[in-house]
Amino acid sequence: MSLIIRRAEPADTATVLDLIRGLALYEKLEHEAIATEADIQGSLFATNPRVFCEIAEWQGETAGFALWFYSYSTFLGRHGIYLEDLFVRDAYRGHGIGQALLGHLAKRCVSEELGRLEWSVLDWNEPAIGFYERQGAVLRKEWIGCRLTGEALEALAKQG
Repeated sequence: MSLIIRRAEPADTATVLDLIRGLALYEKLEHEAIATEADIQGSLFATNPRVFCEIAEWQGETAGFALWFYSYSTFLGRHGIYLEDLFVRDAYRGHGIGQALLGHLAKRCVSEELGRLEWSVLDWNEPAIGFYERQGAVLRKEWIGCRLTGEALEALAKQG
């Protein structure tokens, strides 16, 4: 096995965007993937970035990525990691790359004494759900994700 997991670098900007678009296509959400290279560059490689990206390379080729940020649990009184995106290209699935990316983040959680590693999964994505359950993840069906974007976000901001 020739797997390397490394932190994304500025030269990886186009690759990260390509992986994001691949994930959006897989999730049938390509219409929502409007990020540009400038957006990715400015987010991942700012002076004090708020989001981070790990690249998985299989035999020298980009196979997948994990994009994450620090979260916080008031109940635990500790930070954690929120995994925004985990994606392995079709051609590289079945080699343990997704598991290695998750393991890499779990190791970071343990070494930094973080309280948890968490993420969301689409309810129709049975392959991903099964994969996450095999890793020991507990699906929290009692929690419903909420989101404000676009006009709704702007309207609430005007009220505040």
